[in-house]
Amino acid sequence: MSELPIYAVSLRDHGLWRRRELAVLLRARIVPAWRAPAGASAWLGWGSKASGQRAQCLARRDGLACLRLEDGFLRGLAPGRDSMALSMVVDDTGIYYDASRPSALEALVRRPLGEDEMRRAHLLRRAWCAGRVSKYNHARDFAGTLAPGAVLVVDQTRGDASIAGGLADAQSFARMLQAACEENPGKQVLLKLHPEVVAGHKQGHFDLHSLPAQVRVLADELHPVGLLAQVEAVYVVTSQLGFEALLWGKRVRTFGMPFYAGWGLTEDALAAPSRRGRVGLAQLVHAALVSYPRYVDPHTGQPTGPEETLAWIALQRRMRQRFPAVVHACGFPRRKRAYVRDFLAGSTPRFIDHPRDAPPEAALAVWGHRLEQGGITLPARPGPVLRLEDGFLRSVGLGAALVRPLSWVVDDQGIYYDARSPSRLETLLREHDFDDALRARAADLRTRLCRDGVTKYNVGAGEWRRPAGKDRVVLVTGQVESDASIRHGASGVTRNIDLLRAVRAACPDAHVVYKPHPDVLARLRRAGLGEDAAHRDCDEVLGDVPFSRVLGQVDEVHVLTSLAGFEALLRGRKVVTYGQPFYAGWGLTQDLGLEAATLQRRGRQLSLDELVAGTLLLYPVYVSARTRHYCEAERIVDELREDGERGVRPGWWRRMAARLGARP
Repeated sequence: MSELPIYAVSLRDHGLWRRRELAVLLRARIVPAWRAPAGASAWLGWGSKASGQRAQCLARRDGLACLRLEDGFLRGLAPGRDSMALSMVVDDTGIYYDASRPSALEALVRRPLGEDEMRRAHLLRRAWCAGRVSKYNHARDFAGTLAPGAVLVVDQTRGDASIAGGLADAQSFARMLQAACEENPGKQVLLKLHPEVVAGHKQGHFDLHSLPAQVRVLADELHPVGLLAQVEAVYVVTSQLGFEALLWGKRVRTFGMPFYAGWGLTEDALAAPSRRGRVGLAQLVHAALVSYPRYVDPHTGQPTGPEETLAWIALQRRMRQRFPAVVHACGFPRRKRAYVRDFLAGSTPRFIDHPRDAPPEAALAVWGHRLEQGGITLPARPGPVLRLEDGFLRSVGLGAALVRPLSWVVDDQGIYYDARSPSRLETLLREHDFDDALRARAADLRTRLCRDGVTKYNVGAGEWRRPAGKDRVVLVTGQVESDASIRHGASGVTRNIDLLRAVRAACPDAHVVYKPHPDVLARLRRAGLGEDAAHRDCDEVLGDVPFSRVLGQVDEVHVLTSLAGFEALLRGRKVVTYGQPFYAGWGLTQDLGLEAATLQRRGRQLSLDELVAGTLLLYPVYVSARTRHYCEAERIVDELREDGERGVRPGWWRRMAARLGARP
């Protein structure tokens, strides 16, 4: 591998050289210095600001190249240093928003594309619109409905470098608004203010008290996609929203000379520089989103492509829009509140102690059935109730040991372990149209889970071997008997010892192995009534052995409502249920405790991959421990495997706190 190039950054530009993603995006060593270090090939600076001008002077002094940097057109979630930049442009000629001189982007736009590049640009444009992304993606969508023919006028902040660089000035904004009103008589003209103007941090270009009557001011911070999808045309000076409007197929009028103007794709008030000419939209899209920027993967910190970055941001957008802007979270201890913020990111949680403290129409988040278990009855209310619970791929370590969760479920219909009424998971499994792509993805995930030995908690360090000469080995899994899934999903048999005796009676010739729940083995929960004598009703009691290693060596798994039954299905084992777990009643298990009403409500034959798709891909919410942002199930499997290989464990104080606070 060739040695990385060395780029120098002035020590005065500490905000630049301290950016942790810079070296990855540039694929270089970044050296802060007063003078160019030995072997340096370029000085770095930020755009046309003082940093960029300083880099230009230092480069001339030392006879080196000057590279100007700026955020990419798909920057990430939010502006500012607190939000990692996922893309950056690198220009060795000028900078894209300075139309007074050439830039590397202009040369890339002029370059003819091959057939594969044309196709890639088309797919990126389609993915951009389907993912409803923008340069920044933290704000909530505009949710209103616009009148037909409405047009959008975009303000910018005073002093924005792209205004002067785009050959415009403050008067350009007045001309833009006047043209929008005159060219669209009788139609609604929407004036979108810049978020920093809305926040009061900067000034815009309009006197909001003397606007024409047909102008409606949008003064809230909002994601622009809901506007772009509905308007007929977009009026800009140099704002990037003009480029995004082109991606949406809208008519764009420019009153400056932004990077996307002068190519025959927009209606321009200014004459284009002679070096620009007519090109196709695909050339502009490919240059601006593929060739010009660099991208970094937020999970690995390594270089990636625009498609992966766009998909990640689209996932954040989709997940952050699920629930109302404010959710009242009731009864959560302080140690869980950070997790609530992560798993409900996009909504602002307000923590309360009792349901009566939330307005009736507000969204209320609660932990499973814990309030009812504590004697608090949830009254009928018009607002949604969101029940939160641990997901099925949770962590390396036990929730009772206060290990950070990687997945939760958020259910607005019920909760998956309560068989008395439908849950969002049950509705998905009953009604979702599973296509070939989703089934294939589920099959791949199932293969990875089995290959990597990933289960819900991923605990245990011992070994176990199947007894030699045994024709039939049956595994019985214990549960915490106070668990809500037994209270709301058991049918007849409710005790571990009764389950074990029922299996012994049904399988008198089998080698029966009993595995207590990991929380009980870790003494974080109490053993069930009579469970200490389990060895009398089985052939073997297992200790601290990873569950995945046991499943591969048994023939059958018998459960009450334990998730172990689902994990056994993933590994092709016969599963017998004595209660009503979520995975029963779909034609994949032998169900001895399923009530007729539950069976009738489910009433659909599923393939194993359809069950996996609903349970692991569609229902849970995954949050990466690396980024603290939403991610897909596949990424969580990677993190669980990596944490397991490193032997990640909770700190001693968490283990001690969990032990002292052990519940029955």
